[in-house]
Amino acid sequence: MRLKTVFMLLAGLLAATQTIAADKTMIVLDASGSMWGQIDGRAKIDLARETLGTVLKSVPVGTELGLMVYGHREKGSCSDIELAVPPGAGTEDAINSFVAGLSPKGKTPISHAVEQAADILKYTEDKATVVLVTDGLETCEADPCALASALESKGVDFTTHVVGFGLTEEEGRQVACLAENTGGKYFQASDATQLVAALTETVAEAPMSKPVQEVAVAEPEPAPAIEFNTELDSVLSEGGPSLGDNNDVFWEIYKADANGAPAGDYIESQYKGAFSGNYPPGKYIAVATLQSSIKRQAPFEVKDGAVAKPFVNFDAARLVIMPKRTPEDADADPNAAIEIAFGDYSTTYYGTAKFYASAGEVKLNGSIGPAKVVETLSVKAGETIERDLVIGSGIVLNKAIYAEGGPEVDSGNMFFEVVEATKAIDGSRKSIANSYGTGTKIDVPPGDHVLTAKLGLATGEIPFNLKAGEMKEVVVNINAGVLAITAPGAYSIEILNAKKDIQGNQKSMSTNYGAEYQETLPPGDYVVVVKYEGDVAPKEAKATVKAGERSEVTVQ
Repeated sequence: MRLKTVFMLLAGLLAATQTIAADKTMIVLDASGSMWGQIDGRAKIDLARETLGTVLKSVPVGTELGLMVYGHREKGSCSDIELAVPPGAGTEDAINSFVAGLSPKGKTPISHAVEQAADILKYTEDKATVVLVTDGLETCEADPCALASALESKGVDFTTHVVGFGLTEEEGRQVACLAENTGGKYFQASDATQLVAALTETVAEAPMSKPVQEVAVAEPEPAPAIEFNTELDSVLSEGGPSLGDNNDVFWEIYKADANGAPAGDYIESQYKGAFSGNYPPGKYIAVATLQSSIKRQAPFEVKDGAVAKPFVNFDAARLVIMPKRTPEDADADPNAAIEIAFGDYSTTYYGTAKFYASAGEVKLNGSIGPAKVVETLSVKAGETIERDLVIGSGIVLNKAIYAEGGPEVDSGNMFFEVVEATKAIDGSRKSIANSYGTGTKIDVPPGDHVLTAKLGLATGEIPFNLKAGEMKEVVVNINAGVLAITAPGAYSIEILNAKKDIQGNQKSMSTNYGAEYQETLPPGDYVVVVKYEGDVAPKEAKATVKAGERSEVTVQ
């Protein structure tokens, strides 16, 4: 049976409920993950959007209708229940708009959702009706039947109608008690004939329950309906324009507790500078957050026949900061980091930073690699500031060669380091930046520096000067050669300097375990010592290394 027929049934229920008496009705809509299931090749949620939009056009004028949705924001959460549209007259467009943005994903907390709907409708004080539309069973360890009995015993005139689709007969019995225990009706969406019969019965017989003339005589002339009883607005500065459709503003609406503070979970949220809504009479707190950085609260009270107007002044400015290596650069550097700080808030942007800041001082810490700059801006509420943040930095493209005029070093093990040109009193130099691998780029502040390079036991360095925004290729001559040793059956291979010190000792250069060894060494004469396991005597061989050349030695 098609889902469209299910929502035709919903329209009949709504029409019947509003004809019987001027009660408030809440649709509780299932938006759990199972709503992505398909009927005739289309997702249930898509059919729900389409069909609900059609049936709401036929809802009688003046119907006080609300919408509660569950399972649409979090996976695995039994508290994912939202009052999407508070009950009120003329809410059809708001309901359609909310349903259009639903993305089913969560569980099915039927009992908690119906209970919250009953509370919002003030079922212990007024006549109230809930219409539950579900394609699944309770998944949050609650008893719908027990809940229905409790609501019936406490309510003035509380009724729940249940529309199920895609449920088996046994599954239907598990949710039908919500309707049966409150004097409502359960409709099994198993075939079109059953739905048509139920729809006809509901629409045809409902007007007979209470003549329209009785209501007209008993009640005074109704006051003009208020489309929205709450209008929320925000500005950047006192007297400034409304932020209107600005999606950088995030609102959360909470009920207020006895101390005037937000109580429980929020009952609605919106990304917009200004919007309108309908809420049951009572005290509330509107919490507005501007781009996650500036938060304001506005308490308000909703009264019958009046429009509440919560208002927030963020007292803030909008800033656009473009980090550049030089003032002449046309574009922002995407690798630049800008840390912003004002008040107790701080965050970091990469590339162009677009943000809002409270009026007062804003500190900017810009960096490109080791190059840094700090600036403090004084901003006024309502203004927009667009400016460059110049971070003097250049780029070193590092390379190395084995010998003057010799081959280039192509190795990911080559270690490059940029150090200060001036030495400390102990002869050391302060490190500025480093990287591994030839041909890599290093961000370096402008000025005089030294590029050092190390591979194996060979090192080299070269001074250079760099300007802000300049990319310079710097080549280091490590003045070295490669010694390759093969020693079949060897336990270890040690390389010694051939020259002995005054005590007759030879300096050990390096040791490797295994039968093959390759090392990068400064030019000179060396002795290779090969050791074996057991009682086998060590063996020696002489080797000479020349800059820019490869030497090979085999020890048998």
